[in-house]
Amino acid sequence: MKYFLTCYLVMMACVANAQDLSAYQKNLFADGDRVLPYRLLSPLTEPGKKYPLIIFLHGAFEKGEDNELQLQIGGRFFMRDSIRKNYPAFVLFPQCPANDAWAYFENKLDLTTGNYTNWHFPFKPEPTAVTAGLLKLISRLLESDSIDKSRVYIAGLSQGGMGVLDIIARKPEWFAAGISMCGAGDPATSNLFMGKTALWFFHGDKDPVVPPVFSEQFYRKLKRAKSTVRFTEYPGVEHNCWVKAFAEPDLMRWLFAQSK
Repeated sequence: MKYFLTCYLVMMACVANAQDLSAYQKNLFADGDRVLPYRLLSPLTEPGKKYPLIIFLHGAFEKGEDNELQLQIGGRFFMRDSIRKNYPAFVLFPQCPANDAWAYFENKLDLTTGNYTNWHFPFKPEPTAVTAGLLKLISRLLESDSIDKSRVYIAGLSQGGMGVLDIIARKPEWFAAGISMCGAGDPATSNLFMGKTALWFFHGDKDPVVPPVFSEQFYRKLKRAKSTVRFTEYPGVEHNCWVKAFAEPDLMRWLFAQSK
């Protein structure tokens, strides 16, 4: 309950300061009868120069269609003067509707503990509807001459971290690196991207929402395969490991060092 109350208070504070995020251009991407809201932050550009593309996938609490909530966590990080100056990039924040998810997953709520158990991550041939639209949007963006296709990155937290692991398994040729914060998935899917996409996993060892064992399993499997991978587990931290992950001094330096 404490975690959910904290998330709610953070959400309310961020909504009150939404005008600070106006540098992110509001857009809608039409995919058949579906519309994907997204925000795009452009770099402070120089003529003729190419820039990386970073896709950031939000968690369950930021779902909707207002094209605002997805910027709550991470939106201000990429707007910092130090980040925009030293790591200029196009930064994409799509928004998942309330009735969908970035990746398929199943679980059950244990009414005794209040935690989710019996996790299952079916990796289906076709992605979820929102991810299918997102892949089309990314493909469209990659047609731009302003984007460096050798440095496309994807990051996400919680359900967004699940989306990261699902999407790079579907399109490993696109992504030089991924960052999964308190995410999860079927470790067997790492066979589809090991040696092709670098990964950095973050998790709190006391996470009551998404158990850290999922990040550990991916890490061990990728490490054995000698893939480029890192895992940072924070002692005593619960589900909000992204707070510490965004404070990692090597985060952006590591990310931008990865290329195809």
